Parts: sequence; structure tokens; C-alpha cells
Amino acid sequence: MASISALAPFRVPHFAWYFGARAVNQAGHTMAPVALAFGVLALTDAPGALGAVLAAHMVPMVALLLAGGVIADRFGRRRVIQASNILSGLTQGSIALLMLTGNAEIWHLVALSALNGVASAAAMPALMGLVPQLVPRQLLQQANVLLSLTRASLMILGPSLAALLVVTVGPGWALAVDSLTWLLSAALLIPVRIPPPAAVRASMVAELRDGWRYFRATTWLWLMVGAFAILNALHEGGITTLGPARATQTGIGEGGWGLALSAQAVGALAATLIFMRWSLQRPLVVGVLGNILYGLPMIVLALWPSTWPLLISTFLAGFGVQTFSLGWHLAMQENVPQDMLSRAYSYDQLGSFVAIPIGQLAMGPLAAAHGMSEVLLLAGLAYVTICVLTLASPAVRHLARA
Repeated sequence: MASISALAPFRVPHFAWYFGARAVNQAGHTMAPVALAFGVLALTDAPGALGAVLAAHMVPMVALLLAGGVIADRFGRRRVIQASNILSGLTQGSIALLMLTGNAEIWHLVALSALNGVASAAAMPALMGLVPQLVPRQLLQQANVLLSLTRASLMILGPSLAALLVVTVGPGWALAVDSLTWLLSAALLIPVRIPPPAAVRASMVAELRDGWRYFRATTWLWLMVGAFAILNALHEGGITTLGPARATQTGIGEGGWGLALSAQAVGALAATLIFMRWSLQRPLVVGVLGNILYGLPMIVLALWPSTWPLLISTFLAGFGVQTFSLGWHLAMQENVPQDMLSRAYSYDQLGSFVAIPIGQLAMGPLAAAHGMSEVLLLAGLAYVTICVLTLASPAVRHLARA
């Protein structure tokens, strides 16, 4: 398989600058949750405070994702990403400054996190749509693998670095570093040159309507997005909400749970290394088969809640979800028209996020009423079943590399 160095000379620098911008951005992205969580805890020990700050980011992001896809297709993806990075850097920098000066209050963090969510809504569809404009189609897998390799590596290192900064100099300085990564990422995109968007003839509402028509008419797209609306709710509710509680109730403990999260990142890194050499010819079939492994930790927590079985299952889960991620991006980038790609990604991301709060809110009461192991087992089996059912669709099974 050809390497990234085989790209046409006039395009290599543009992808290289973009790659550097994404790497810097991802470094800050992996640090921010740890820094923000400890920053909130430094202000108050109220149990709902961190949830309010996180929800303030999530709600506007989900609400504005579709508009973000239209804006990216309409005004140019690089420009939209740069503007979003600058806004994210300023909001995170403002939070850092408030914390460092001792003036931070929860409502400050809520308001600034909401602005950060608005910036994310614009950037996420644009980020996904920019890669095919920077590399030849036959090298999309290598480009995505390279980006995934960086992301998987930083998922291992970023939280630890953030925790070190929090312990040594405080959460305010950790967030200040995060702020600088956003601004540096915006600067690194300045040399990137891509073809300008087509002349705009329709209104934003009409373009949004066009995106919906394309989404509804593309069977494999709406089917996978609908499936993952349920899958993500099951996983986030089962792992994020019930997982830590199950770990503390059993012999796994807090330390074992932290190791399990690291094992998942290592599994993702292992998958990335393998796909540097193995070409995916049926991206959705291989991706969905890999994603079945993402349901294993819930089943293990239900039936065999011990550290080593959990570590093995989370390693396999990381491997599987990374396989799906690569297959999905290849399917999208090679089969969706360029002028529709950010809008298609916005529908994908809306479907991915919209049901997550339902899973997070519902799993706790369900576990209290019916038992934690029973709910985890049912969620894990449902996860695996839904993945298998998606393969019953010919549109999913037969989608090949373009």
C-alpha cells in the first residue's frame, strides 16, 4: 500500500499542515475533560455542577450540528474550522483566566462551555469533510489511518498529562495549555489551500433541505445513523454511567477501571497499526463486525466482573471501534458527493449524539429497579444484536470502496 509520502507534491504540504493542526487540536481535546472536571470540583462539590457544565456544551452542539454542516459546505471547510478553533481557544482561555485569578463561578463555566459547544457544532462536520479535499481518493485510507494513529496515541497520553498539570500547577494552567492548542491549530491551517466552495445559489434552509433529501435517499447512511443512535445510547449508559459504579462494587475498583480505559486506547492503537498495511475493501461490513466487539465490556461487567477479563474486553472493544471508525470514514468520504459531505456528516453526528443523554439518564434508574448486572447484560446483548441486524441490509453489505 502506498504511503502518505506518495501524495502528489503540490498536495503534500497542505495535508501536512492539516495533520499538524489536527494533532495539536487532539492533544488539547484529550486534556480538556480532565482539566475541566477538576476545575469544577475545585469550585464546588455539588454533584450536579459538572453535569450542568458538560450539558451546556452538549446541548447547543447537538442543536446546531445540522446548521454547522450547511455552513461548512457553503462557506468553505478550512475557514469554518479556523473560526471555530479561535472561538474554542478564546472560551477555554477565558475559563483558565477566571480560574487562575480566583474569579470563576459555575455560571461562568456554563456560559463559556455553551459558546464552546456552538464552535464545536460548526467545526465537527467541516473536519470530517476536509480530508478528501487534501488527498487523492486512492490514499484516503492511509490518510485516515495516520490521523487515527495520532488520535489513539494522544488518547493514551493526553489525560495523563492533564492530570499531571492539574496536580502540579492546577486545573487553570491545564486549561490554559488547552486554549493555546486551539489557537495554534487555527494558525497551522493558514497555509492550507483547498478549492473554494461552489457558488451559492440557494438559501441555507434550501441547502439543509437538500441535505435531508440526500440523507433520506441513501439507505446505508440513514440505516447506520439510526442504528448508532441506539448503540451510542446503550454504550454511554452502560459503560459511562454504570461502568464505574460496577467497578467500585466489585474487585475491579477505581484503579482497574482506569486500566480498562487505557486498554481500550491501546486496542484502538493496535487496530490503527494493522490498517496501515491492510486495505479495507468492504468498509461497512468489516467496520460493523469490528464494532460488535464494542459491546463486550458490558457483557463482561455483567457476567465476569474481574480486572483481567475486563482489560481483555476493553482492548478488543478499542480495536473494534477503531475498525468501525476507519470503515465509516472511508464509506462517507468515498461515496458521498463532495458538496454534500459536511451536511451528511452533520446528520451522522446528530444521530450519534441525540440519544446519548437518554441512555445516561435511563440506565441508573433501570439498574436500581432491575439489578445492575441484569441491565448491563441486556444492554450488551442488545448492542451486539443491533450490529448484526444492520448487516442484513444489502445496502450495507454491498457498499464497496469507490
